[in-house]
Amino acid sequence: MVMAERLNKNLAYLELDDKYVNPVLSRSARIVAEKAQGSYIYDMNGDAYLDMATGIAVNNVGHCHPKVVAAIQQQAAELIHTSVTVHHKRYIELAQKLVEITPKTLDSVFLANSGAECVEGAIKLARYVTGRPGIINFRGSFHGRTMLTMALTTSKLYYREKYEPLPSSIYTVPFPYTYRSHLRENPEAVVDHTFEELDNLFHQFIHPEQVAAFIVEPVQGEGGYVIPPKGFLTRLRQLADKHGILLIIDEVQSGFGRTGKMFACEHEPVEPDILLMAKGIAGGMPLSGFISRRELTSKWLPGRHGSTFGGNPVSCAAALAVIDVLQEEKLPERAAKVGGQMLKRLQKFAEGKDYIGEVRGLGMMIGIEFNEKDGRPSKELAEKVAERCLENKMIVITCGIRGQVIRLIPPLNISDADADKAMEILEKAMTF
Repeated sequence: MVMAERLNKNLAYLELDDKYVNPVLSRSARIVAEKAQGSYIYDMNGDAYLDMATGIAVNNVGHCHPKVVAAIQQQAAELIHTSVTVHHKRYIELAQKLVEITPKTLDSVFLANSGAECVEGAIKLARYVTGRPGIINFRGSFHGRTMLTMALTTSKLYYREKYEPLPSSIYTVPFPYTYRSHLRENPEAVVDHTFEELDNLFHQFIHPEQVAAFIVEPVQGEGGYVIPPKGFLTRLRQLADKHGILLIIDEVQSGFGRTGKMFACEHEPVEPDILLMAKGIAGGMPLSGFISRRELTSKWLPGRHGSTFGGNPVSCAAALAVIDVLQEEKLPERAAKVGGQMLKRLQKFAEGKDYIGEVRGLGMMIGIEFNEKDGRPSKELAEKVAERCLENKMIVITCGIRGQVIRLIPPLNISDADADKAMEILEKAMTF
C-alpha cells in the first residue's frame, strides 16, 4: 500500500506536467526528481538514480555540493538582485576570478544567464568591433536555440526546421570529424580537408576581410562528443590571425574542468579572442558569460549590450563557490584521471563489437558511437542502451547528428565506486 501511494504521488506529478507544461519542453526520462545529492537524483518514489548526465554538463561538482549550497543561502539572505542600476561585489569578484582561470590575454568579462545568451553577446561584440558581417561556424555544431544561435547550430535539422528564414551572413564548413570521414585513416588529412573547404569558402562565398569571427567548440557537444585531431585549433588560430578574424571558442559544455583542463582549449597552446562559458559555471544556478580582451571591449560603447538578470548576485556567489571546489578538490585533474580510466575500459569492452563504432573522450566528456550492421549511425541502438541504463537506475543521454551517440558526463567528483558501478551498468546495457 505504501509503495503504491508513493508511486501514485510520482504519477500524479507527471499527469500535472502533461496538463500544464508546454509539450515542446522535452525530457529524457519520465522521472520526477524530488532531491539530489552528489552523483544521485532521487525521484518521488524514493528511488536513487546514478546521474551520468549531470543536467547536461552542469553539475560538475555534483548535485547540491555543501559549499555551493552554503554560498547560495548566505547570498540570498543578503542581496538577491540589482540589475544594472548599481554595481555589486559578487559580479566584480567573479569577473576577477574568471580572468585568473582563463587564458592570460582575456581580461574583460560580461555575464548573462544562458549559453545562447553568451553566444549572442559574443557575436554582437565581434561584429561591432570588426565592422564585418560574416560568421563562420562548423558542421555539427550546437550554439543555442534562439534565432541567431539556431542559425549557428547544425547538429540536427530538428532544431532549425520550420523556423526559417534564419539570420544571414553565417557560413558553415565541415568540422574535422575523423570517425565519419572518408579520410579517417589519416587524421591530418581530415583537418586539411576542413581548411581546403575554408579556402574554397573564401573564394566562392565571402572574402576573409568580411568575416568577423570563427565560432567553434573545442569538443563538439550535441554534434556527438567529437574531438578534433590535435593541431586543428592551432591552425584555426593561425588562419584567424592571418585575416584579422576573431576566434570565438564555445566552452559552454566543455568548460570548468570537464575535459581534464579548466577549459578544453587549453589542450592546445591556443588563446581565443572570446571565450564562452555557461553550464558548469554555477552549480545549476542560471549563469553564463563571455570573456574577451579589453582592447576589444573598450571599443564597445556602454549600453550597446546589456542584461537585466545576468550576473545575478546569488548565481555569482554560486559560481565563486564552484570554482573554489574545482580548485580545492583538484577536479580537473580527477576528470583527466578517472575519465581516462573509464575511456580505456570502454574502449576495451568495445573491441570486436561491430555495433560500437568508436569510443572517444577527453576527461569526463566521453562519447560512444553506435552503428547499424552496414556502418550507418544507429539512433535505435543508442536509445536502447539509454533505456536499459534507466531500467537499471542510471541516467544517460544521447547526442550526435543522428542521435547515435551515448554521452557520459558524470560529476567530476564521482566516487571510484560509483564510476565502477556506472561502467558495469553500461557494459550490461551495451551487450547485445
